[in-house]
Parts: sequence; C-alpha cells; structure tokens
Amino acid sequence: MTSQSQGIHHLLQAEKRAKDKLEEAKKRKGKRLKQAKEEAMAEIDQYRMQKEKEFRLKQSKMMGSQSNLSGEIEEETRGKIQELNGRYNKHVESVMQQLLGMVCDMKPEIHVNYRAAN
Repeated sequence: MTSQSQGIHHLLQAEKRAKDKLEEAKKRKGKRLKQAKEEAMAEIDQYRMQKEKEFRLKQSKMMGSQSNLSGEIEEETRGKIQELNGRYNKHVESVMQQLLGMVCDMKPEIHVNYRAAN
C-alpha cells in the first residue's frame, strides 16, 4: 500500500510540475506576444512617420509648384492687361473719329425701295 501511495504521490507531484511548467510556458508565451505586439506597434509607428514625412514633402512640392503657377498666371494676366490697355490707347482716337464721322456726317439719300406715289 505504501508503494501505491508513493506512486500516487509521485504522480501528483509530476502532475503539479507539469501544471507549473504549463503555467510558466503560458506566461512566457503571453510575454512574447506582448513584446511582439509592442515591437509591431513601434514598427508601424516608424512606418507611419516615414510615410507622413514623404507625404509632407510631396505636398510641399505640389504646393510650391501651385504657388509658382499662381505667380506665373498673375504675371501673364498683368501682361495681357497691359497689352490690351496699350491697344486701347493706340486705337481709341481712330475708333472715336470713325464713330463721330458716321454719326455727324450724314448724307441724306432716298432708300432704294422707296416709290414715289405721283
């Protein structure tokens, strides 16, 4: 009987050691998962920062080129306005003379479709 109780006692101890090892393995697994998760989050944060930096660089390039385009368009517009003002100043006298000539120098004529009722 003592040998049986010793055998049972050995089995219980072995079972306890196995349970302890399983608990320890679960704890190590949990720690490794937590560490892997933290490393992944750090890697994700680093990747996000890198992509945000690239985005800001591209955005600044685009905004810079847009401001350059805006400046070019403004300068082109000013040039066209000056050109139109120059043309206006150059031709305003001749157009006014033509207009006044048409209004003031009337030559009364009988219309071709007019029929005299005599």
